[in-house]
Amino acid sequence: MTELSRRRLIQGAALTAAVAAVPAANAAGKPKFDEMHDVVVVGSGFAGLAAALAAREAGADVLVIDKMAFVGGNSSLSGGMMAVPGSSVQKEQGIKDSPAQLMADMTRIGLGLGDPDHIRFVCEKASDTFEWTRHYIGVEWNEHLTGKGGHSASRCMITKQGTGQGIIVPAVAKLEKLGTEIRTGVFMEKILRSDAGRVTGIEVREDYEFGDAKSGRVKRIGARKAVILACGGFGADVTYRKRLDPKLGEKFLTTNQPGATAEAWREVSRIGARVIQADWIQCLPSCSPKEQGMGIATHFASISATLFGFWVSSLTGKRFVNEFGDRKLCTDAILNVINAGGEALAFADDDGVRHLEVLRPGLFAKMLAAGTVEKFVDARALARAYKMNERELRAAIARYNALLAKKQDTDFGRPFDKAAKPIGEGPYYVSRMSPKVHHCMGGVATDIHTAVLDVTNDKPIPGLFAAGEFVGGIHGAVRIGACAVLDCLVNGREAGRAAAAVKAWA
Repeated sequence: MTELSRRRLIQGAALTAAVAAVPAANAAGKPKFDEMHDVVVVGSGFAGLAAALAAREAGADVLVIDKMAFVGGNSSLSGGMMAVPGSSVQKEQGIKDSPAQLMADMTRIGLGLGDPDHIRFVCEKASDTFEWTRHYIGVEWNEHLTGKGGHSASRCMITKQGTGQGIIVPAVAKLEKLGTEIRTGVFMEKILRSDAGRVTGIEVREDYEFGDAKSGRVKRIGARKAVILACGGFGADVTYRKRLDPKLGEKFLTTNQPGATAEAWREVSRIGARVIQADWIQCLPSCSPKEQGMGIATHFASISATLFGFWVSSLTGKRFVNEFGDRKLCTDAILNVINAGGEALAFADDDGVRHLEVLRPGLFAKMLAAGTVEKFVDARALARAYKMNERELRAAIARYNALLAKKQDTDFGRPFDKAAKPIGEGPYYVSRMSPKVHHCMGGVATDIHTAVLDVTNDKPIPGLFAAGEFVGGIHGAVRIGACAVLDCLVNGREAGRAAAAVKAWA
């Protein structure tokens, strides 16, 4: 074969690939699709469902797809806690708070890396979005307010079901009532962008089986108005996350569901979207190493032990961190204990367990049955089980009680919950803690109305919006607990509204 022949062959292959990446055109010169909708939402977690509901509420014809066989993505594993500053519930209970106060908390904990305009938008829209979840979607909230891990006020509420299903179930039911289809087992392979730069739809594989890239049938779905990407993070994609943070290799488990992988992240990069802060990857510090995924023992650690008990190192028998600290602070402190050969233990007594039952009814019995939370009759039994110095453990309990009596933690600067009581003589309960990869702080860059920005000029890509964990620049270096649900619902709703308002191209 001559050099000229080789060159023509290569050029021909490149041309064939380029043509395959663009939808075939009909006689009028418009792209050809197998089906058309006004708005196509990719992802069925909190952000995707909120986007679909808002777009449908605005009168758009909406389709929701998800590559997994189930609805909900990571949101299906969520604890269902939402931060709402200045809410009607706070006002009824006489709690002073404001969007500006949460904005200050998010900016401080995020180390100043969160975009101020995005943070302000989320905080100022929080209360209205909360009421929307109650009155439009039908979400029922437990009005027992709490605040920790960086919150300066009691502003967080959990669904009455105690999990994210308390949002997903009524949202899906509402979409069904509105005639909006959610298709599972549909994998987005390509985002289709015209020569003029507009996103016109997506190429998918229907009947996709997770893990088999070539499974299913290829199909092109057009979006007359817009595509909304609510694809979530990549916490379960070890290869992708290691390229961004080599420390987070195979030895780190994740709270994420298996489908939290990076295909959509790679695809938005391919079509020219800007991705920012992707190497900021957050761990959830309070997980149990005895459970796969997020598990449920983390709720004992974050409620019983954080609000009404404390965390103790098996190496010293003493507290080792401000239990109310942000997730990075607590993760680093726990890893220091583990790397030194010890166990980081979440510790509480019966009073702490009672408060857990109020917020998450029925979970504690499951923890005990699974052995992720252990019961000990007294300090001696606990110390023996974990090879701690009993005298030091008793001293740590006495020290905690003394600081609680003064309502001032001069050791670590922790605030005390107003309902916290002195730790008694037993029985005691503990869970082992081991951080797991939890939340991707970065993602695509958007304007405050959720339009995805082009990497070449920082202008919105026509017809493309995004919300939820797939978006970067909102939380900065560290996300405060309960702000992910807030972010997903506020920005998902905004994405749906914005997409529905776009002028249709077809």
